Amino acid sequence: MPHYKYTAKNVSGKTFKGSLIAQDESHLMTVLREKQLFLVQSKEIKKEDSRKKLKPMEVSDFSRQIGSMLSSGVSLTRAMNIIMNRDHSKKLKGIYADIYRSLQNGLVLSEALKELGGVFPELFINMIEAGELSGKMDDAAIKMAEYYQKEHQLNSKISGAMTYPAVLSCVIVVVVLVIFVVVLPNFFAAFKGMTLPVPTRVMLAISNGMIHYWYLILGGVLLIATMVGTLMQRESFRNKLDKLKLNIPKIGKLLKIIYTARFARTMSSLYASGIPIISILQISRITIGNRFISMQFDEVILLVKNGTSLSQAIKTVKGFDIKLSSRILIVEETGRLESMLSSVAESFDYEAESSSKRLVTLLEPMMILFMAVIVLFIMLSVLMPILKIYQNIG
Repeated sequence: MPHYKYTAKNVSGKTFKGSLIAQDESHLMTVLREKQLFLVQSKEIKKEDSRKKLKPMEVSDFSRQIGSMLSSGVSLTRAMNIIMNRDHSKKLKGIYADIYRSLQNGLVLSEALKELGGVFPELFINMIEAGELSGKMDDAAIKMAEYYQKEHQLNSKISGAMTYPAVLSCVIVVVVLVIFVVVLPNFFAAFKGMTLPVPTRVMLAISNGMIHYWYLILGGVLLIATMVGTLMQRESFRNKLDKLKLNIPKIGKLLKIIYTARFARTMSSLYASGIPIISILQISRITIGNRFISMQFDEVILLVKNGTSLSQAIKTVKGFDIKLSSRILIVEETGRLESMLSSVAESFDYEAESSSKRLVTLLEPMMILFMAVIVLFIMLSVLMPILKIYQNIG
């Protein structure tokens, strides 16, 4: 519930200041009146919840527990009490305790979740709210459990596939640093006073730069990181970056499949809950994860409102896999939107997993080749002066 900072007076005209939690300003006045105080001024204290947003699997677990207990006839408050007292992390216990207190104070679950700020995803809150209005909150919760479980599975498979390239990249960086800072200086000391070939001079300059000017390099890296961080706070820059991602060879195609799968899965879950198509589009755009694509939905929503078919409206979006609009067109002809969207989402999930594996298969030899080129260049920079010494001796 909102937290109010207030100024009040008693019958004698004495001023009192403080803060109270109340449902609204009217409720605040009632609470103060019980203390024989009269409200003069109040202001809601806005504060962001410091807790991090829940991970997809945490949302799925919570949703499944709520859904299964509600479908078994357990009351919502009782279900929340059971969940709260289970063995959870300190973070989750605190979140569940806040929800339980809000329910005891008369709020519905969707309002209790909103009270937590950005802890729960907006899609989840909207689905719970739709379930409350339709009287089928248990079905909505179970659908969300499946939705976030699939989201977690897809993310896990993609991140798992990218683990090896990430580790290999770190190894390459460490090996190159050791070679330039520790190994090469010992060789170059033996070539002192010689006229060195170009590759050797290049390697010597890089090595000396890393050893003697490391603080400038580190400062440059930190400066670039700060500049990127500042730019990332600008909406226009993030939109351009999201657009750029879609045009990266191979990676862009993978991202398009992931965004398409996420959009189709969200639409399927919302449509099954009986939410109007315009609201579905407004909610689904938030879950895509790409601002460039999300911005185009203003036009999509306008087209649908003006009578354009969903398949034609989606076709205008740059960033989705082209197969999505074709599949929706088939759905519109058959009238089985919910089941077809679910099938489309599963199909794109599979494609995303396959594409990520193919990308890793392509990245591995490229990274190994890159490492081999660096090592070869280093070897040449060392061997060329040695060969020159032998030629001079001969």
